[in-house]
Amino acid sequence: MEIAPGVFSMGQRQGGRVHAFLFDTGSELTLVDTLFDTDGHRVLEEIKRLGRSISDLKRIVLTHGHRSHLGGAATLKQQSGATVYCHEWEADIIAGQRKAQPVTLKPARPLRVYHLQFGLAMGLGKHPPCPVDEVVGNGDQVGPLQVVYAPGHSPGHLAFYWSDRRLLIAGDAIATWPDFSAGWKAFNLNKTQHAESLSLMAKLDPEVVGVGHGEPITSGGGDRIHELVERAV
Repeated sequence: MEIAPGVFSMGQRQGGRVHAFLFDTGSELTLVDTLFDTDGHRVLEEIKRLGRSISDLKRIVLTHGHRSHLGGAATLKQQSGATVYCHEWEADIIAGQRKAQPVTLKPARPLRVYHLQFGLAMGLGKHPPCPVDEVVGNGDQVGPLQVVYAPGHSPGHLAFYWSDRRLLIAGDAIATWPDFSAGWKAFNLNKTQHAESLSLMAKLDPEVVGVGHGEPITSGGGDRIHELVERAV
């Protein structure tokens, strides 16, 4: 699904309607997150559908170190030779050297994702380890994307903004499944940081917003983020 010129959304049911995003600048491809499946087949199929080669994938950029977003990272890196980027706090999680920070076992809305909450709380759901090549932080440029440091969901959570397209990839800071929200409550580890990150993203005033779980917001994205900021006040 093309959500903006040269920006393609891919999703799957497993992992909580998780989504990843492929950016085509004409000369090369950049991927944000890698879906749940470990073989990366959905990403590979999308690259083929676009008439491109796996060798055109130059960058794999990861929003954070949770299993749903890391499944295909190792396979896609191996097949493409792409450079893998993330925030420094998440790098050893992605490399398989440390478990992701656990969340509470206490049920929280949305209850439909409690099985994922339970798994993270218990340290379940390992991903194939993937070495990280470069760490990035706020204001860095990765391909066409500006890095936006957006902690709260996790300490090293990143968002990404393509100004020419007025497009924001918000990662798990925002969800549209099973309903529109400021992410899944139990998974947001620092509420203060999370609220600040939402405010920062709202100021970017994007038109299109890709989220980690659920369908992208394809118009009026800035207004929708402002809604979440107002709810948090």
